[in-house]
Parts: sequence; structure tokens; C-alpha cells
Amino acid sequence: MPRFKTILVTGGAGYIGSHCVVDLLEAGYEVVAIDNFANAVGGDEGSPALQRAEQITGKTVTFYKADLLDKPQINDIFDKHQVNCVIHFAALKAVGESMQQPLLYYQNNLLGMLNLLEVMRSHNCYQMVFSSSCTVYGEPENLPITETHPTGKITNVYGRTKYFIEEMLKDLSAAEKKWNIISLRYFNPVGAHPSGLIGEDPTKEFTNLMPFMAQVALGKKPVLTVFGNDYNTPDGTGIRDYIHVMDLAAGHVAALKLLNENHVGLKVYNLGTGRGVSVKEIVDVFERVTNTKIPLKYVSRRLGDITAMWADATLAKEELGWTTKYTIEEMCTDFWRWQTMNPDGYPKKNMKAKVVITNGNS
Repeated sequence: MPRFKTILVTGGAGYIGSHCVVDLLEAGYEVVAIDNFANAVGGDEGSPALQRAEQITGKTVTFYKADLLDKPQINDIFDKHQVNCVIHFAALKAVGESMQQPLLYYQNNLLGMLNLLEVMRSHNCYQMVFSSSCTVYGEPENLPITETHPTGKITNVYGRTKYFIEEMLKDLSAAEKKWNIISLRYFNPVGAHPSGLIGEDPTKEFTNLMPFMAQVALGKKPVLTVFGNDYNTPDGTGIRDYIHVMDLAAGHVAALKLLNENHVGLKVYNLGTGRGVSVKEIVDVFERVTNTKIPLKYVSRRLGDITAMWADATLAKEELGWTTKYTIEEMCTDFWRWQTMNPDGYPKKNMKAKVVITNGNS
């Protein structure tokens, strides 16, 4: 058993959070998960994604429907559980929505983190893995992007909230040496658990490429809208570093291991494959491995989007002992399995689940 016993996962019912919970349970950790269902399917009855994580692993998750903006509620959860480390996923995350509703993003992402850090400190919990993003780099000055690449020239509000939180963590760890934090800068998570039981089920119209693509392949949407085909790239579409969500989950378990064994203060790692793939390329691969046809409709670029970015993940390999294992073909195949097994995503009603509800006063 690891020395860390109980891990609190914020945003645990979400896409990346639920896949990470599977890896944590399989690694022998006890998981307490919270979610307010801003980005995930579920409600007072519980989370279908976490119920399926339990099904995959044969282990149980303690779940609370909770909101980080409700500080007494979070304090109450920490009172009930001796949390050794927090993995903090909970955030609003749609680039397009963030440009339309900046105050919502600042309130949710920044205040939520402030509340969490204050409650952690009051409970003598100083270990955290923070879910950051490659958006903190802005338009890259050079490629591939290493962790020493300048941050701060950010093209969208969502990315700015991640940047501000990173700066907050920098100041905090400098002022209080007890803190032991790893910030993981994700590139572009795609795919699903190979079982097909859990995957990405967007709850908003602001959706990522792969769910949109799969909906078109299923015939639920007429065309895939591609934002921009006039970028300075070989085929004119934007280039990203797509990473399988299970590789991403493994990165968090590797980060926990490092925090368990060392006092790092604050460390930052890129999590990506190190390979750039264009939107057109990933559509071509998806069509090939799923034997479907995806009509494309090119429209103008979105405000806040960038041309190309991919990671140099050497540091994560050297210090976390982590590398990616899944190919682009496997990312598409696994997502398609999830989508065909669950064409309407998670069940939205009649969920039978045990859920603990706390209101801060219990």
C-alpha cells in the first residue's frame, strides 16, 4: 500500500477525473470524489461515471455532490476524512465559453482553488496534484514546448485562469515550505477507457473534437465543424498533441508517487505524446479505424485558438518515470467503443446510487 492512503479528487465525476479514479483505485488508493456536475452527468442520485469506475475496479468510491465555492461544505468533507493528498481537476474548461463568460470562469476556477487551499491548510494537508493546461504557454515561441517555455501570453480566459492558479501556487509554495505540489500541464486529452464503460460525455454545446466527430459518425450530427483551415500548417488545420486519457491518468498516479517519496515544493510537468497531429489527420485516422465517413464544414477560426502546439515530455519521463503508451489509432478506437456502447452517453435519469450529501452543517 502507498503511504498516501486517501486521495480527494475534485471534479471526480468528469471525463479526466473518472478515468483517473480508475487508475487510483487500481493502484491501491482510497478515493473520496467530489463534483458539482457543472461539466459532468449526475445529480443528487450520484455519478454514473463513478459507478462504472467501481464496476471496472471492483472497489468503492466515496462520493459527495459538492461545490468548491461552498467552503463550509468542503470543510465538512475534510472533517470526515483524513485526506493525504488532493488531485484537483474541478474547473470550468471550455475555451469558447470562457471568452463569452469571463467572470463565471474567474469566479469558479480561482475562488474554488482559493477555498480548497485554505481548507487543505486548516486540515494540515499540503500535498496536491493540480490539473493545469498547455494553454498557459499561449502561442508557442518554439516547438516542441518544454516546461521552461515562457507562460502568460495567453489567448483565452480559460487558459488565463490556469495561469493565475499556477502563479498562486508559486507564491504559496515560496511563502510556506510545507506545500508539496505538482502541476501537470495537459495537452489534448482524447480517447476512453478500453472497457467502453466510461468516456467523455459533454454536457454543454462547447464540445471537444472527438465527441463531436463521433456524434457525426453516428449520424446524430450532420457535419463536423472545423474552426479554421487557413493556419500555417501542412493541411491548413490546427495542430495539437492528442494524448490518451488513460495515459493522462497514469501521469497522475506517477505524480502521486513522486510526492509520496520526495518534497518537491512546486514542480511542473508537461503531459503529452511529443507528436503534433492536425485536425484533418485525426479525422482521417478516425474514419479509417471506425470505417465511417465524417463530412467536414470549415468555418472561420475561433477567438483564442492557436496554430500549433505539441509537448516535449522528456522531464516527465526522467523524473516521473512516465511515458505515453497509446497510439492515435487506439485513441480513436477506444473512443468509438465508448460512443457505440453508449450512443447517448451516460444514463441521465433513474440512477440508483448511494451518495453522501453534505451541506456544511451536518
